[in-house]
Amino acid sequence: MKGFDPKFKDFPDYIIGITKEIWEDRGIATLHDYYAPDIVVRSPASVVTGNEGVIAATMATLAEFPDRTLLGEDVIWSGTPEEGMLSSHRLLSTATHLGDGVYGKATGKKLTYRIIADCHAIDNQINDEWLIRDQSAIVQQMGWDAKDYARDLIAREGGPDACQQPYTPATDQPGPYKGRGNDNEWGQKYADILTRIMNADMRTIESEYDRAVQSEYPGGATGHSFGPVDRFWMGLRASFPTAKFTIEHQIGRDDPMMPPRAALRWTLHGKHDGWGAFGKPTGAEVFILGASHAEFGPWGLRREYTLFDETSVWKQILLQTGDL
Repeated sequence: MKGFDPKFKDFPDYIIGITKEIWEDRGIATLHDYYAPDIVVRSPASVVTGNEGVIAATMATLAEFPDRTLLGEDVIWSGTPEEGMLSSHRLLSTATHLGDGVYGKATGKKLTYRIIADCHAIDNQINDEWLIRDQSAIVQQMGWDAKDYARDLIAREGGPDACQQPYTPATDQPGPYKGRGNDNEWGQKYADILTRIMNADMRTIESEYDRAVQSEYPGGATGHSFGPVDRFWMGLRASFPTAKFTIEHQIGRDDPMMPPRAALRWTLHGKHDGWGAFGKPTGAEVFILGASHAEFGPWGLRREYTLFDETSVWKQILLQTGDL
């Protein structure tokens, strides 16, 4: 890979390798090398600019979860070393809540949750990132309800006027990556599937998904067959029936020893004006950053992984309704 350290055999090896080096091997200082000084890191909870902010956040997380592991399940990527590459990195993380921090007083709880991180890299350095953790899975394993956690977080951050504002188009910062992915057929197929579902064609699930599909959704929810898929996407869309669904980035890949697969980053932006996964309609304007991975087999879409931050959605709703 031109411009990258020769110790990495390919781009997935680079992404998985530096993740372990930074977090598990405690090479936090390598963020000065692997992350651009002016990097923009967007998560549903906030927008952080500059690698100094990333280093501070990394240290705070490790102080709270000192035994944290990040197990790389897949890297679905596009681009070239010369022009830059975008990785959609899906991880399974384990951790024990041993220190006080953003999740409150140490509980000693053992956690397992997923993350999807989209990172743009060129010349051995990441300079743009979109990061989604399954926050509701984290807080539920600590004994919290996602809505109650969001309400408590607002209070701990100083109230509605002082608290950290969730990521929305109004708080976004431009980064160097302007790409939209690739035109591989599997990325297009998955984009078509989600677009049809978001246009209320729920028949798409039985026609395009394997009857034995395994689904992994926010809150650490594992499902099998059509029912959990229908309930998840219906519950989300029903809460925001008039919101605009946009596919922001689309990758498809065929790789040796791997099933055909796809990675999408998407947004849902509009009013909470329907009954669904977020309860009674409030009219709040909500911006959701989501990421989805899919694996295909001979009988259709056989595994689906989707993440968005339910606590961030509740935070936006609570800040606008004043239900604190």
